[in-house]
Amino acid sequence: MNQTIHDGKFVELTYKVIDKKSGHVLTCVEFPLGYVHGHNEILAPSVHKELEGKCAGEVIEVPIDGNQIFGPRDESLVFSDHIDNVPEEYRQVGTSILMENDKGRTRSFIVTRMDDETLTVDGNNPLCGRAIVFRLEILKVRDATEEETRAGGAIVAGAAIDPSLMRPVS
Repeated sequence: MNQTIHDGKFVELTYKVIDKKSGHVLTCVEFPLGYVHGHNEILAPSVHKELEGKCAGEVIEVPIDGNQIFGPRDESLVFSDHIDNVPEEYRQVGTSILMENDKGRTRSFIVTRMDDETLTVDGNNPLCGRAIVFRLEILKVRDATEEETRAGGAIVAGAAIDPSLMRPVS
């Protein structure tokens, strides 16, 4: 009998985030993601709620309003600057830049546009303002071990390294 997802179960899944309007896949997790349900909420609460009672082998789709999770788009978080003021390593669309404000708070900005003269960065979450669909494929549901429950997810074994090959870092 298939086990169903509920608190204390170890769940392994993959997922895709799809733009509802265009149908394009915005991001995906192709390698299994493991967590302990009810102990380590790794996705939006509405997604975890929809996973309740599901079994391994099921594929579910959960529509999400990006504004609910990430808030509405804030145009004050979009900046353009002359390209000469931007270090070379940030001059590529898609590059993530961690910036700090005068109060010491950090925010991630993404380079969204670039031409010969200007570069534009955006501090909004790429999913805000979008209607999206989480498509989740449930791969495994089983009782979580005590160690997994304490850790909130999968316990990954350390790499088997031959100590004779280790060298001090100078």
